[in-house]
Amino acid sequence: MSTFKSDFLNVLQSRGFIHQTSDAEGLDALAAKREIVAYVGYDCTAASLHVGHLLSMMMLHWLQETGNKPITLMGGGTTRVGDPSGRDETRKLLSYEQIDANKESIKTTFAKLLRFGQGKSDAVMVDNAEWLTKLNYIEMLRDVGRHFSINRMLSMDSVKLRLDREQELSFIEFNYMILQSYDYVELARRYGCNLQMGGSDQWGNIVNGIDLGRRMGTHQLYALTCPLLATSSGAKMGKTAAGAVWLNADMLAPYDYWQFWRNVEDADIERFLKLFTMLPLEEIARLGALGGAEINEAKKLLATEATALMHGREAALAAAETARRTFEEGAIAEDLPSVAIARSEIDGGLGVLTAFVKAGLVASNGEARRQIKSGGLRVNDQPVADDKMILTQAHLTSDAVIKLSMGRKRHVLLRVE
Repeated sequence: MSTFKSDFLNVLQSRGFIHQTSDAEGLDALAAKREIVAYVGYDCTAASLHVGHLLSMMMLHWLQETGNKPITLMGGGTTRVGDPSGRDETRKLLSYEQIDANKESIKTTFAKLLRFGQGKSDAVMVDNAEWLTKLNYIEMLRDVGRHFSINRMLSMDSVKLRLDREQELSFIEFNYMILQSYDYVELARRYGCNLQMGGSDQWGNIVNGIDLGRRMGTHQLYALTCPLLATSSGAKMGKTAAGAVWLNADMLAPYDYWQFWRNVEDADIERFLKLFTMLPLEEIARLGALGGAEINEAKKLLATEATALMHGREAALAAAETARRTFEEGAIAEDLPSVAIARSEIDGGLGVLTAFVKAGLVASNGEARRQIKSGGLRVNDQPVADDKMILTQAHLTSDAVIKLSMGRKRHVLLRVE
């Protein structure tokens, strides 16, 4: 039996998206009438969003699928300040040109999950630079700042945790929660927005926005947060040894993205299928019940479906086929990730430690040595036993590549040009 009247909250609950809501009954009533206008904010701190952002993007997708209206708020203004949530150090301030370039780079990601247009439930994209960069400081203090209690702001996790660890919190960051709250008020006034969604670390900021809206005379506003993404073993989701799991193909190849999902922990498969694919729940339940060797088939399906969402079905199937050929046939598949090196580097002899660092499979020579000691590195599928090994022309295949592998699942081609 459903807990909620609305399709929106039922979908979110059944798939594991709901962590907290400010007024579940009021929100459910609006959703049942398909009258929710909800936003999520995305700061432009990098040229791509990463897997950590995908959770809220999927929430916006299901919001639209159930007849409500999503707003993607680009943080062209707030990125100039920097969100202190969950951080021990001040974010590096980016130039305005870099922020704009990042914003343009990540815009296209949303069109893969949302339908933009002029219709009632069509998504709209807004940039908070539109109003934040026009604010007059004195007017801001009088109209908005007077509604904020310093005592309450100091009790917020994003501030309190930084101070408890005796890490410096700059005045510019301290203002971030005021700007985020004001964003909510502006979106309420301009677009009829009535719900802000985000990760659980944003709860305090969102509730501040609801309170500011009440004090500044908006309609009733609501909050809904999703759990912060972590694996069953407690590790932060979306980070690998090589860095963040980016959503843009020019920052992380579709094959590497596919491999990320293929390598999730067994205990996470059913949960991630619910969160990061659009497969029916009955099919997910069947896949989640698989055991033994069959569980690998569920992982491959998760990888293919998740990759298809971001990079298209064709790229996802190509990644799956590359993996099959590489692991099952031992072939050197042409569309494995590759790193170009100059022929002069091979002619002069390339140290094996340098080669693995250059390929991005290890972060340092020291890590490469540790991997060699444990038998973790291979060149052209042959284990590396000597950390002083030199790669030469003799290691080149007929396609002028050298296949470097770490473990069974990570491969990069050194391609001589």
